[in-house]
Amino acid sequence: MLKAHVRPNKPAVELDPMQKYHKVGEYEVGADDHTPGNEKYILTVYQNDKGILYQALSPQKTDRLAATYIRRFDERLGRFRAFQNRKNGMRYRVLEYLDQFMKQVKEQIRSGNNSINIGVLTDTHYKDTDSVDFYGHNGLIHVREFSYLENFGLLHLKAHLGDWIDGSDPGLISESELIKLRNSFKSARTPFAMIKGNHDENDKFDEHHDLKASFPEDEFEKIMWPTMYNQAALRYVSRYHGVAYFDKDDLRVIFLNTSDVPYIIDENGKKKYDTKLTLAIREDQVEELIEILEGSSGKRIIIMSHGNPINRKGGNAMKYNGRSLHELLVAFNQNQKGRMHSHNVPPEFTLSNDFDFTNVENAKVIAYFCGHRHVEDQFRINGIQYIFFNCSALMGPNHVLTTKYNKNWNRQIDDITEFAGYVVNVDLVKGKIQIFGYGAASSKRVYDI
Repeated sequence: MLKAHVRPNKPAVELDPMQKYHKVGEYEVGADDHTPGNEKYILTVYQNDKGILYQALSPQKTDRLAATYIRRFDERLGRFRAFQNRKNGMRYRVLEYLDQFMKQVKEQIRSGNNSINIGVLTDTHYKDTDSVDFYGHNGLIHVREFSYLENFGLLHLKAHLGDWIDGSDPGLISESELIKLRNSFKSARTPFAMIKGNHDENDKFDEHHDLKASFPEDEFEKIMWPTMYNQAALRYVSRYHGVAYFDKDDLRVIFLNTSDVPYIIDENGKKKYDTKLTLAIREDQVEELIEILEGSSGKRIIIMSHGNPINRKGGNAMKYNGRSLHELLVAFNQNQKGRMHSHNVPPEFTLSNDFDFTNVENAKVIAYFCGHRHVEDQFRINGIQYIFFNCSALMGPNHVLTTKYNKNWNRQIDDITEFAGYVVNVDLVKGKIQIFGYGAASSKRVYDI
């Protein structure tokens, strides 16, 4: 069901040849039917006790009852869904597409010293609903298929930039979703970053139902961050705020938390601050960032977080302290010394951090990676290149929340426009950042360092 090449506004999901098998029975299928690896399979068509039609693929060389791939007929679409592997939930047509994607990436990057490859995924918005045109179960599938990129041996690091869940399910369900996502994303092979998004506190559910806080304090942090911090390749000041960093040759990648909001409950059990609406960074996290930056001589630095601190006009893009964060990074690039101050912010968000970058040599913040906006975009301010990554979550063209960027992709379930992900090559020798995208993403973007 996957097209080899997709451009915005290209309609129609390409149907695979096995869609024609609707009659209950067994069929021999092979390369002409676009089977996995073009191998010979037995296709079994059957109905369950509710009358739902299924197809199952079993290799001819094994027991026909041991189906490797399975899918069901979807009345909403008037067709069968994509085949999924019964063990890992991945779709073989997606993996074939990713095979070609990674082959193309490998051909365009330089291996060796100071050439670093980072896998980037963001805004999966996993939700407990069987949606075919918006957020739903597909969010978990996207994470599993993104992790397939590790098999090619190219990635030095991978990062999820936040909004793992949509945050619109009851608390216990959202907690279980985070656990599934964590287990699908963590890796013993590739260092990884688990960044918090503004939906990951489950405040969307609280807002829609006018209820008490559905997540206890630090719920996301307790589920996700111990796994992230328990990696030898990641370094940190503390394990509390979501700040960590990764070094590869002369590149340093620093992870920040732009959903750094205090957990304050009123007498009715409701939160004072809605994390979904309050992107912010606070004093303790900034102190850790300053400590890391002060020890970054000889490094070219990329910052990663969920939200962007400033907009293309240089204005504050967070509720609290976005502009201050940008100014701190500029002060670092200029080897300045000073003290941070906040103006017109609640006491919980006051900054009063001292910094001294005068002894830092040959170091610079070159770029800032973020998600959140559900678009691809970029701008450069004060020498820092801000780069936005599109959401992996399916955004159908007819939803009010779908951004114009994603409407132009006319995203469809089981098509390559359903998902989006990236491999970023940072080549300090060539002075280039190359961003390769799959799915609803630009195939290649290039920026000068």
